Amino acid sequence: MASTTGNAFNLGVFKRLLSFTRPYRLTYYFVALSAILIAVVAIGMPYLIKVAIDNHIITREFDGLNTIMGIEYGGFIGLMVLMIAVLVAEVLLQLSFIYYANWLGQQVIRDLRLKLFNHMMGFKMQYFDKSAVGKLVTRAVSDIETIASIFSQGLFVIISDLLKMVVVLAFMAYSSWTLTLIALIVMPFILYATRVFQKAMKVAFEEVRSQVSNLNSFVQERVTGMKIVQIFNREKIEYEQFKEINNKHRNAWVKTVWYNSIFFPIAEMASSITIGLIVYIGVVMNIGADVKLVEIGTIVMFIDLSQKLFRPLRQIADKFNTLQMGMVAANRVFGILDTTSQIEDSGELIASDLQGNIEFKQVNFGYVENELVLKNLSFKVAAGETVAIVGATGAGKSTIINLLSRFYEINSGEILIDSASAKAYQLTSLRSQIAVVLQDVFLFADTILNNITLQNPQISEEDVIRAAKKIGVHKFIMTLPKGYQYNVKERGVMLSSGQRQLIAFLRAYVSNPSILILDEATSSVDSYSEQLIQDATDIITEGRTSIVIAHRLATIKKADKIIVMDAGEIVEMGSHNELLEKENGYYKNLYEVQFLKQEVA
Repeated sequence: MASTTGNAFNLGVFKRLLSFTRPYRLTYYFVALSAILIAVVAIGMPYLIKVAIDNHIITREFDGLNTIMGIEYGGFIGLMVLMIAVLVAEVLLQLSFIYYANWLGQQVIRDLRLKLFNHMMGFKMQYFDKSAVGKLVTRAVSDIETIASIFSQGLFVIISDLLKMVVVLAFMAYSSWTLTLIALIVMPFILYATRVFQKAMKVAFEEVRSQVSNLNSFVQERVTGMKIVQIFNREKIEYEQFKEINNKHRNAWVKTVWYNSIFFPIAEMASSITIGLIVYIGVVMNIGADVKLVEIGTIVMFIDLSQKLFRPLRQIADKFNTLQMGMVAANRVFGILDTTSQIEDSGELIASDLQGNIEFKQVNFGYVENELVLKNLSFKVAAGETVAIVGATGAGKSTIINLLSRFYEINSGEILIDSASAKAYQLTSLRSQIAVVLQDVFLFADTILNNITLQNPQISEEDVIRAAKKIGVHKFIMTLPKGYQYNVKERGVMLSSGQRQLIAFLRAYVSNPSILILDEATSSVDSYSEQLIQDATDIITEGRTSIVIAHRLATIKKADKIIVMDAGEIVEMGSHNELLEKENGYYKNLYEVQFLKQEVA
């Protein structure tokens, strides 16, 4: 979406935001009606004060019937009752207006946040590879919260204030053209200052939101990687970097404070000048005149009305700041909503009870354009077969499982599952048939049970316990406080890497996949955990298609087929024994070097 920097208002973004109010039309109309009524009631109290001064205080007549606009009231006491009634009406209208405007704002941002989160969950992994987590968190949390202020403090308040100004100005003109013109003398100057102020604040708020994103990203990354920061003694360096980012954030906000500190005193001074002119002209008009040209009550009323005219103008400038900040936030959020980074999901086949036949046919793929990671890759995996993929770091092993799960789109070629293109399957159904155990296991800050089932209602606790006993994980879980209800905290920090791997194996097993992928699942665990994982591997791979990626070649001896990769291409393929028989073979050299290192150790 194009930037709107420098524009006071983006009508396209605004209309798009208003579309989210459609499910709440009645509330929207009620708030709008309240804004209109508040504007009408605004002139009630100044007019009643005028009547009190001219009809009662100056004349000292407090009894008898009097008339206001053709309506009779019972003297000064009756006038006080009217004032109380107007005051109560104004309070009730303000209460309804503020509550429902805020309610509407919260409903809108709830719906918008749900839409944004759902949209982001469909992005390709490539999008997350290139996007800072802190910035995405800022969009989904603080930016959307800022949008709420458009409704609670911006849009309807501005509408209410504009209507109030129109009603007040019309009533002033009806009461006295002369005093109205006096009140409007400084208006062009205020309008010009307001316009300049709005443009300056728009640019300033763009900078504020940018610096907030940078600050969030920096803090999020350093807190997540605090172990690295402390291991390499980078505390001072990171502190200095944070100080610089924090200063930029402060400077962005100070700029907005500077603009406010200039504008509001100017507006206040203009208001005071207007009041002085009204009093001066009102008095001059009555000096030497046989008949008063303007009543004292009218002068007092105009002083009050001029405040009601200028105060909304000052508030509108302030609310436009809020509105513009919300518009900047909305522009950023819509920028993500308009991002088309989803994997194509046009397949119609339901992947249920797959046999597990897999075929890669001349597949080419690269994460970056013109830099292929996989080059003309072709191989087959038969149903129920266990295939191991080995090779040096960067050979393309993990890329294969990313493509099989359709986290990325291939450049060319075809991937077949049970003789049908992977693209022919509905994406969610395909992924439901593939379970992956990664080297770096991610656990949520939740119980062990919920980390295993991932809140799947079809998997009961009894199913989990039965599966855990079968693969030898139950005993370890029961040694933990509260067993399956033990909270592993953020990223599973309360567990060792081996324990996290065992949880990941159980998570994969209970999902009952047709295709199982183990991505270097034993590369960073101790020998005891490795034996447990190896036993679990034998159980969960039995009878299902399995792809195993491993650095430790001893763990893949039982594989039906071993694919050896180098620089994105298959250099050898065969069973463990067949590959060892190849003279100067790539796999043979890897195997001998690895076991030589173990003997030396």
